[in-house]
Amino acid sequence: MAAREGSSQPSGFNQSPPYVDVDLYASDRPLKDAVAANGAADEALLLAAFGRRWGSADMAEQARLANENPPKLHAFDANGFRRDVIEYHPSYHHFLKESVGAELQASTWTEQGARADAPAEVMRAARHYMVAQVENGHLSPMTTTRAAVAALAREPEIAGEMIKKAVTTHYDPSFRPWAEKFGLTLGIAMTERQAGTDVRTNVTRAEPADDGYLITGHKWFLSAPMSDSFLVLAQTAPGPTCFLIPRFRPDGTINAIYFHRLKDKLGNRSNASAEAEFDRAFGWRIGAEGEGIAAIMDSVQLTRSDCAVGSAGLMRGALVQALHHARHRNVFDSRLSDQPLMRAVLADLALDVEAAVALAMRLSRSLDLSPGNERERARARLLTPVAKYWICKQAPALIYEAMECLGGNGFVEDSGLPRLYREAPVNAIWEGSGNVLCLDMLRVLAHDRDGVFAVLADLKNSVGDLPGTAAAASFVEEVLGGADSEFAARGAVERLALLAAADAMRTASSPFAETFARTRLTGNAGFTYGVHALSREEADRLIERALPA
Repeated sequence: MAAREGSSQPSGFNQSPPYVDVDLYASDRPLKDAVAANGAADEALLLAAFGRRWGSADMAEQARLANENPPKLHAFDANGFRRDVIEYHPSYHHFLKESVGAELQASTWTEQGARADAPAEVMRAARHYMVAQVENGHLSPMTTTRAAVAALAREPEIAGEMIKKAVTTHYDPSFRPWAEKFGLTLGIAMTERQAGTDVRTNVTRAEPADDGYLITGHKWFLSAPMSDSFLVLAQTAPGPTCFLIPRFRPDGTINAIYFHRLKDKLGNRSNASAEAEFDRAFGWRIGAEGEGIAAIMDSVQLTRSDCAVGSAGLMRGALVQALHHARHRNVFDSRLSDQPLMRAVLADLALDVEAAVALAMRLSRSLDLSPGNERERARARLLTPVAKYWICKQAPALIYEAMECLGGNGFVEDSGLPRLYREAPVNAIWEGSGNVLCLDMLRVLAHDRDGVFAVLADLKNSVGDLPGTAAAASFVEEVLGGADSEFAARGAVERLALLAAADAMRTASSPFAETFARTRLTGNAGFTYGVHALSREEADRLIERALPA
């Protein structure tokens, strides 16, 4: 469907109509090609229906309401007893009901999604990417629930029933014991104020108790705080250990999880992030004592891939707003979208968005194939932090440039771009900021050097004739094989991401893989959008492919 023009706009008003009632799938050729190339060609009709639903005017309005009415903490009830509940706007619950109904938290864990040949990760990533263009806050509990299941699978006897309720299509926001509910969500609390990224130095302690453990400590960030249970790291004698802490104890009383405050964040306003204290809170151990880091790494890979997919969606959401506005705006006696300087910028933005979605979908396919394919498993482990690094770092700059395409209108909340811009940094920070991701790449290298160089060899073979790729691959090999690899790790990660993006574009049969490599990996690469060496013909095709007129 085309964007709704709006009949009340006066003639000659020179303002673009709202970009609503659009098909987020059918209007996105790079997404469709990437989905088809990565094993999900047969799912186009389902994705198109999903894209129409999420591109509706109603969804846009619900997103506005959810973000203009942030959650509120109610630590006590009317009689002064601790409750520690968070009140959300009805629009936030509306989105959770929609996304749980679409199994955004569950589809990769269902029987159909678990089939070896199923493109479950690709299908879910495509939906996540479209949802991110509309409302990002509620995606936090979708991501944490999906990711937590990976860790809980280590203890099926303890967590089996909880997993079943986490992967349903029933959203139940009621505050009551999880055993009484038909559906539930899961949160994660790892970070402490004295430790930050270095979770091994967490000071939260756990002591054995009847049928479980008692956990005492403080968490600086607790994600999705109204979830029914939380994955938490705490120290036992052998070292950091993973625990599952429910909101209610097995006897039905409220567990000792106290929310001190909700964080006042730059973005992600519809969603709450809490600072929390556990005061001998009851929990179950997940995995062996001392093996908590290994247990949560099962979840971290999934949350990081969601960060990459979500940021690609944010980039797409900003790009289409810029394209839509430029096509409806007259400046200096012609359409803004027809002016050479603006076309150079719009095309350059479209090129990075196409690379981001191709890379995100190819990574998702590796996750699909990992259980039965050692090479794809190595690729997913190596490229998850790499893709997150590049896509999430591109998003803020790209969204800002898209905002500038709208001028003053882009700086106004009504355009939706300020919300996208505020959302962009969180994915780059959450689950490992830039340096952490570089160190993770080096840890992958130390653990599986042969696998890393095998993946790099695959990338070289795939993109070897594209401009700049040979030099980029040689640089990555030199850094990874050198004695001072950490100092140069950022350069290696960035070039590796660009190589992987060019490879993913080729996989998706993108007509712009060569253009991307030439403008991002050679001496012609620039530092801002609109300066790369695109021909007029390339620019025309990029713009039309990004959003057909």
